[in-house]
Amino acid sequence: MTTDEDKVGDSSRRHLRVVVVGGGAAGFFGAIACAEALQGRGSVTILERGTNGLQKVKISGGGRCNVTHSCFEPKELAKRYPRGGPALIGAFHRFQAEDTVKWFEARGVVLKTEADGRMFPTTDQSQTIIHCLMESARAAGVELRTNCGVERVERRSEGGFRLHLAGGASGVAPSPRPSPPVGEREEIATSGASLDCDVLLLATGGVKAADVLAASLGHTIEPPLPSLFTFHIADKRLEGLSGLAVERATVSVAGTKLKETGPVLITHWGLSGPGILRLSAWGARELAACDYKFPLRVNWLPEHNFESVIALAQQQRGLTGAKRVLNVSLGGLPSRLWERLVATAGVAEQTQWAGLNKAQTQALARLLVESEFTVTGKSMNKEEFVTCGGVRLAEVDFKTMASRVCPGLYFAGELLDIDGITGGFNFQAAWTTGWLAGNAMAQCA
Repeated sequence: MTTDEDKVGDSSRRHLRVVVVGGGAAGFFGAIACAEALQGRGSVTILERGTNGLQKVKISGGGRCNVTHSCFEPKELAKRYPRGGPALIGAFHRFQAEDTVKWFEARGVVLKTEADGRMFPTTDQSQTIIHCLMESARAAGVELRTNCGVERVERRSEGGFRLHLAGGASGVAPSPRPSPPVGEREEIATSGASLDCDVLLLATGGVKAADVLAASLGHTIEPPLPSLFTFHIADKRLEGLSGLAVERATVSVAGTKLKETGPVLITHWGLSGPGILRLSAWGARELAACDYKFPLRVNWLPEHNFESVIALAQQQRGLTGAKRVLNVSLGGLPSRLWERLVATAGVAEQTQWAGLNKAQTQALARLLVESEFTVTGKSMNKEEFVTCGGVRLAEVDFKTMASRVCPGLYFAGELLDIDGITGGFNFQAAWTTGWLAGNAMAQCA
């Protein structure tokens, strides 16, 4: 007797045509997950408008690729996202940082954890990650079409989508037979051509063109704004100190609740470093609202306040009274920064600790824990260019990354209104949303 279970098989399922728009981390991960789950029951094509895919992977982490972060508890992991954290909690229960580590290890890429929790390939080369993703896509039968942007997309009356291409693709849907090696398809400039698919994954990153595609399919777009940026500051206290790093400082924005503690780097244009980048991420919308002009406070000794620094100075006077203030820094500050703060406090070069008067001590203490700088603008962090804003999260099912307003449409990565602080969190959101979308799309076959 034939059972219902016997009727379920390859012959009872349609050949699914899947198109992924965007050849970045999320797009590749989604394409690989989908192709592996389909097991030949469909075709998966990535459309990349650039000449190569995975460009952000290549430059991230100074060319080392900060793959993820060693935070393996979903709720804690979700706290690293200024926007999108609550929506990601459930998603991280399905695929989180620990799963990312296992995914790469299963493909021969071992990750290492640094002191601050960031995880990199042991080779310290982003090319290791690129090679892994390319080879995984190749093995799964994914087709990559480069120099192929999408000008617009429309829903077909019979279901699925028609993509109108800007060039670089033949317009012919990929066949069910094994595709050519990833990235080696012969490119044919075909501006005006179209490509049909049954399901569509938008994974184009935080770019306005992608927002237009999503909006044209009925989605609401939260205004995109820069996140993870550095601060422009013109201040004599910082002049000549470019390249100097303070391992731990607290930075805050006066008049707001924005406050972060972490490494701070003095640059030739102002301040940067993880502490500054995290502050910019949490304050992306507030700082944009004031046109990136605001007062920034820096506590160079985050374990101390004004009163405790006064006490520390008195203790130092007793220990090294005969030594020059210029030569003995409080709290282990870098010597060049200490010298600049001492001079700014009005302490002469030859002044000994024993000769430091009350007014000078208070002025120095104030500079150490409450230095205030005027921020006049921003610069984007080229290694981790990130935007907040994108597809409104309430319009997406985070179990599958499927659109709630357009059947057959899926999202992954930074096109969503999700962004994390620096440290591997943005890549983790890309891996997670890509994996969920890819596996869910395969279920449409």
